[in-house]
Amino acid sequence: MDLVATLKNAFVPIHKEGYPFIAGFAIATLVLGFFSTSLFWIGLILTGWCAYFFRDPVRVTPLDDRLVVSPADGVVSAVGPAIPPRELGIGGGEMTRVSVFMNVFSCHVNRSPVRGRIARIEHRPGRFLNAELDKASDENERNGLVIESPNGIVAVIQIAGLVARRIVCWTEAGGNIAVGERFGIIRFGSRVDVFLPRNAALRVAVGQTAVAGETVLAAFDGDPATPLVRIA
Repeated sequence: MDLVATLKNAFVPIHKEGYPFIAGFAIATLVLGFFSTSLFWIGLILTGWCAYFFRDPVRVTPLDDRLVVSPADGVVSAVGPAIPPRELGIGGGEMTRVSVFMNVFSCHVNRSPVRGRIARIEHRPGRFLNAELDKASDENERNGLVIESPNGIVAVIQIAGLVARRIVCWTEAGGNIAVGERFGIIRFGSRVDVFLPRNAALRVAVGQTAVAGETVLAAFDGDPATPLVRIA
């Protein structure tokens, strides 16, 4: 393996959304360094954390329409029936919800849980409660995508948290999205909910660690065979 390939494998890519924040932390660290060595080292640690927060690692996503993969890194905080947000316009009946909570050390790049057409994107202002609380789904600021998948309507919702104050979504309604494709990021701690048709068979439990684009949350139509994968 040549030197360039070795270096690429040694360092996790940083998402461009993080560049201004990392630069701000670095500049503040240099300024503080003129006044105090201790403050310089504290600033350097915080700069390193900021770079780590905005990491965007390569993921290996299973390519099987019967599988639903996690849209976020974190811990599965809720699993069960729930009514999706009204603004998504997908009815008032219960669907199966899986919630993944991201803390400030999780990778915050969000990926699509399924492939399909993005029928709708809705942003709703709201509060900034602790994203682990169940009522955060109703009261916090959020951004929802409605995806017309091969197995029916799937909704994925980015929810701001106690520390997170900025939801970013760079995809657009009307376009197609691939399973595992990056569609947004939430800055500094939050949660992502996935709403699935009731016939989805769950493959995770509360407390389980999930990896965006890789961990299978649920499956349709029985036991899927070993699928092809895409690295992205």
